Amino acid sequence: MQNLLGVDHRKRNAMSIVERPLPDRNKNAQVSLSAFSFLFAETIHYSYRTVGVSAVNRRLADIGYQIGVRMLEYIPWRQKATKREVKIVRFLQFISNDVWKTLFGQPAILEKSTDKKEQYMITEDTTLINQFIGGVQKEVQGLNTASLVGGIVEGLLDGGDFTARVTTHSVENEYSPQPKTIVLIEFTQEVMDREENVS
Repeated sequence: MQNLLGVDHRKRNAMSIVERPLPDRNKNAQVSLSAFSFLFAETIHYSYRTVGVSAVNRRLADIGYQIGVRMLEYIPWRQKATKREVKIVRFLQFISNDVWKTLFGQPAILEKSTDKKEQYMITEDTTLINQFIGGVQKEVQGLNTASLVGGIVEGLLDGGDFTARVTTHSVENEYSPQPKTIVLIEFTQEVMDREENVS
């Protein structure tokens, strides 16, 4: 029988886009490096134009802090982890291995200070964040784009209840034109006392 109204009844049974299930994502799906570097450079330029160089480092750290808090929820969920690390070294190993591999594709180096027992360092020779931002860093004196990484570490530590003062430093790298990134972590006395009680 011919449809007199011209309505196609086959479309009535099709699912709407809202009702369709989300596509399965590959576990190793990655963001395009060029898209990331463009977005990151534009974030720096926008921040520089609106607040000036003095507050750009702080703004980058604030953005990183939000990423760190979310990564602390996401990575254990993805790994189906059932317990949370309560010891300083194990939590820092989680950051330098699992988090770094997820975000940057390779682990970072974890070091303990020989001078102070509450100080630790996470170092990386070639930080992905600094890879395509070299021109911006040279034209804006005092800018440390790796502040984003320091913010990520600070967000992870605060979310894990390890209160610490986190600072990011860029040091000349003899093996690469990119600066070496050092994230210096100094835990509070409360965290150090708790560490002694847990041991």
